[in-house]
Amino acid sequence: MERVRQARRHKFYLRDERITLSHGSGGKATHNLIEGVFAPAFSNPLLDALDDAAVFSLDGSELQLAFTTDTYVVSPLFFAGGDIGKLAVHGTINDLAMAGAQPLYLSASFILEEGFPIAELRRIVASMQEAASQAGVAIVTGDTKVVQRGKGDGVFINTAGVGLRRVHWPLGQTCLQPGDVVLLSGSAGDHGIAIMLAREALDIETEIQSDTAPLHTLVAALVETIGERLHCLKDPTRGGVATALNEMALASEVAIGLDEQAIPVHAGVRGACEILGLDPLTIANEGKLLAVVAAEAAEEALAVMRAHPLGREAAIIGSVQADPPGLVFLRTEIGGMRVLDMLVGDPLPRIC
Repeated sequence: MERVRQARRHKFYLRDERITLSHGSGGKATHNLIEGVFAPAFSNPLLDALDDAAVFSLDGSELQLAFTTDTYVVSPLFFAGGDIGKLAVHGTINDLAMAGAQPLYLSASFILEEGFPIAELRRIVASMQEAASQAGVAIVTGDTKVVQRGKGDGVFINTAGVGLRRVHWPLGQTCLQPGDVVLLSGSAGDHGIAIMLAREALDIETEIQSDTAPLHTLVAALVETIGERLHCLKDPTRGGVATALNEMALASEVAIGLDEQAIPVHAGVRGACEILGLDPLTIANEGKLLAVVAAEAAEEALAVMRAHPLGREAAIIGSVQADPPGLVFLRTEIGGMRVLDMLVGDPLPRIC
């Protein structure tokens, strides 16, 4: 175990000579790429935290802003429960929300492939506008580029967002403390399985839809109710719940213990994962969040989540402990214990 602890304290190392699809999975390969290329090149105090959004104050102002950006390359472009446009808006809103910010303004940039149908582009743009309007944000700037036929796979979208931070205490993946409680706002793996079923046309009878949704109102309810007892927020997108929790454990140098039976997973997702040999805890979500709160606030936080439309299936799924630092453990349904690692490889590329 001491060897494991020492290994986990080391930074990730990039040994690959070429980019692979795994580098976009959000799992270990992505972390290797970030630590090996981007983090050392762009290192600064705002970036080094590696949270979902950068938080900063303008000179002479007490107000804090949050800023984030993301690029969407999902395939197929349209799927049960959403499309690339809705996903792009919700994803950027959620990254701002995880920083405790109220989303205000978004940008939208499009890389279009020559020959892409205008009718489909109109459908995507209309979906983006509807999603932004329903969330109370405005798309205020953008850009468009066109690449040659066969060079862009239809459309890629980049969105950036700015929000006003409502949290005035430390909040992030470096703020976990032993004794804290971990909550999940709903079922794991819905988005990734919905994408897989749409892409592969698998003959599996299930009504699973993407869970893509804007989470800022759920976060606002948590912030208002439990205040400084809220220590960390993270949406488990690429790499799923397992990868997000491992990132927290490493950043705060704590251990996280989970109860497998407490983790909500829809029967359709569980069944599809069993057939395909996947772990639902490494499958992406686009409308769920993980909240780490002080132990005395756990039941109150759970009640707040369950009272919100996006948190009706919320559950307490585990707790934070001091030792062994950097590891996530899963207490299995049969009473055993196993290490729950980050996603390795990329069983389902291009899901967001």
